[in-house]
Amino acid sequence: MKRAIVWILLIAFILSGLAVLVNAADPVPKTPPAPTFTDAERQAELARRRAAVAAKMADNSVLILFSAEPKLYTNDVDYVYRQENNLYYLTGLKQENATLVISKTGGKVTETLFLPKREPRREAWEGKMYSREQATKISGLSRIVDTSEKDAMLSAVKNRGTFTSKDASVTITGAPTLYLLLPEDEPKQPDENGHREFRVETEFSKELTEYKVENAQPIFAALRHIKSPYELKLLQHAIDITTEAQMRSMAMVGRAEWEYQVHAEVEYTFRRRNADFWGYPSIVGCGANATTLHYVESQSPIKQGELLLMDVGAEYEHYTADVTRTYPVNGKFSKEQAEIYQVVYDAQEAVAKATKPGVTYGQLQQIARATINEGLFKLGLVIDKNSRQVNVWNIHGLGHWLGMNVHDVGDYQLQMKPGMVFTNEPGVYIHEDALDNLPDTPENKTFKEKVRPMFEKYKNIGVRIEDDMLVTDTGVEWMTGKLPRKISDIEAFMSKASKEFVWTSSNQHSPSTVFAGAPIDVFALNSNRPTGVTVRRGFAATVSHGHSDQVR
Repeated sequence: MKRAIVWILLIAFILSGLAVLVNAADPVPKTPPAPTFTDAERQAELARRRAAVAAKMADNSVLILFSAEPKLYTNDVDYVYRQENNLYYLTGLKQENATLVISKTGGKVTETLFLPKREPRREAWEGKMYSREQATKISGLSRIVDTSEKDAMLSAVKNRGTFTSKDASVTITGAPTLYLLLPEDEPKQPDENGHREFRVETEFSKELTEYKVENAQPIFAALRHIKSPYELKLLQHAIDITTEAQMRSMAMVGRAEWEYQVHAEVEYTFRRRNADFWGYPSIVGCGANATTLHYVESQSPIKQGELLLMDVGAEYEHYTADVTRTYPVNGKFSKEQAEIYQVVYDAQEAVAKATKPGVTYGQLQQIARATINEGLFKLGLVIDKNSRQVNVWNIHGLGHWLGMNVHDVGDYQLQMKPGMVFTNEPGVYIHEDALDNLPDTPENKTFKEKVRPMFEKYKNIGVRIEDDMLVTDTGVEWMTGKLPRKISDIEAFMSKASKEFVWTSSNQHSPSTVFAGAPIDVFALNSNRPTGVTVRRGFAATVSHGHSDQVR
């Protein structure tokens, strides 16, 4: 009887503790639910995009889009598969080895999808493939041919012949003009990224001696530059996930010991909110590491009194956020930190106020640079406002277009139009060897002598503030507007959140247990582990499961 009472009290104690945790107010607002679309809405959006592409194609032409190739991580392990952006833009399909062909003849447009047939054995290892019915439901495409016939189609197109599917339901005829996604090489500036991403298209184009081969990239760049309401909902969700990740990190950073712990909180939030992945490797740099633009190691200590710069972005349904905040580990900016921060903040504000349809990116960049130049002159880090001294501390441009790529497609010479999305991300970096790396000239010698005292005062402070901006009919919308940005707002949020926030990884020691005795390593009980168990490092070496196929 006594034992039963003890167990009842123990269970009641545990449940009451859980209730307190569940009911505790979370100081970090949760990401709103993901946007949802009906099949009809999705199919209509994709059909609209395909029609817009076809409208830009010359008459008597063919467009061929290949799916992305799997990317090798090491040996027989690939990176997580990610579909080529433009094929996904037109189909919504994430299946590898898919191909879309759009033909335009006499003004008539036909769309054909080549899709791999479902393979039960492969699905048992790697998961479900699309059936034809599922592919049609997602994309709205109804002319579907098995991928095994793709080579025959390419051969017919290459020779200006006609391809007929085995069931005689589909024909595709070669045309004088063929559109492919190709590297955008400029004189003396080869597009190395394009050569890697569009390898198949590049090799195929070399065989087309009887064709006028057109690069399809400008077509897609023009269309993707202006985001539809459908796209903006997806992009906003990626930004909302990133906003929560930033705020969770602000709340816990004062208790973190290492950059990688803050990094983990970010990417835990991404997964928790069902982001596909990150849009680029997360940047989490404390102290002097904040002065390195693309610092991705996350291996240094978190130190009280220093700033943490965090540049992160979740990707959701192929749309990526890109958001940076710089904030004090202890929740309070020092005088020197606040002075540099305010210069960057003022530049960002000036850009936002000037953004409207008709302005160019170059004009906005000049506004940002001029504001930073003036601010650093007042701080003594620039001694001649008419010189290029500001470039020592402001080492990058204003930002970039944002969408399916973190550095998305788009023309920087165009005037702003409603529906364009860009990053507003001025920065100032007082790198510890910035003066030492200047060329040895009389002008630089004078500059270094005069600026040295202020350099020592602000050394190793790096500040970047980055927000995602949507151009509207009348100005600009801050898509990241829910994330604290002003000094006073950051300090107020961190003061409150640091006291109330329950940190995901706050226990850095051995896991506790409600059971008596030491924690049990279940893997040590039996070395003959069942097939399918993944053994993490630290337990035991991986062993063969006895299959004839290679296990991934």
